[in-house]
Formats: sequence, structure tokens, C-alpha cells
Amino acid sequence: MQKSLFKLAPLAIAAMLVFSTAATAKDVSLSGDFAGEHGAAGQPSGHVAATLDTTTHQLKYTIDYNGLSGPVTIAHFHGPAKPGVEAGVMKLIPGPYKTGMSHTVTIDAATQSAMLDGATYVNLHTKAHPKGEARAQMKVDESAGM
Repeated sequence: MQKSLFKLAPLAIAAMLVFSTAATAKDVSLSGDFAGEHGAAGQPSGHVAATLDTTTHQLKYTIDYNGLSGPVTIAHFHGPAKPGVEAGVMKLIPGPYKTGMSHTVTIDAATQSAMLDGATYVNLHTKAHPKGEARAQMKVDESAGM
């Protein structure tokens, strides 16, 4: 009888870990609105909406934009940086770049921490503005039930 219990113990522990991990998974909604930067002559606008799974570090996002001087040549998540402060690239946003694009990327712990702290931004780069033409500072969307 004791041998049977010892054989079942690892299974019971594994089951508890699976259920406790699922219970602590948390989706966090993030968002940001685009505005022009680095001397953008036009009126760039748009929105980023994202959901971050804090357990798997999966970030699902949709990016809508308009009013840029030309096509987006590259886009990134930058940080850590508070609004108005520039920072390095934390994660490449994969193309193709077009308004309405949606992707899922895996982020590292440092990027996740910066996102939850409101210290990341999406930067859209164009040929006319290689340092970035539009910036959307990401923040936790409190209205989404965080």
C-alpha cells in the first residue's frame, strides 16, 4: 500500500503545480495612443491595444495608425522609459508593417516588468524619420479590470 502511495505522490504534486500555475495566470490589458515625434510634420495618430499573459510572457497586440509621412520601415517596443524620455529597443515588432497589424510575440522578464510599470512605448519609424515618427506610450488599461 505504501509503495502505491509513493508512486502516486509525484503525479499528485505535478497536478497541484499545473492547477496552481493556471490559477495565477493573469492577462493584463495595455494600450497607447500615437502622437508625432522627432519633428514629424504631419499629424500621426492611431492606437495600440495589447494583452499580456504574465505567466507565459506572450504579448498579443494590434496596431492601427495613420497620418505618417510614408510607409513604416521598422517598428519596435522601446524602454524602459517614462513618457517623453527616449530609450533603446526592447523588442522588434515583426512586419509586414500596415495599419491593423496584429501579432503575438514572447517578451522577456525585463520587458514585461517595464510594460507593467508604464515604461515602454511603440515607435514607428519611416524613411523620413528613421529615429521614429510616431510614439505610443503603453500603459496598463485600468478600465479592463486589472
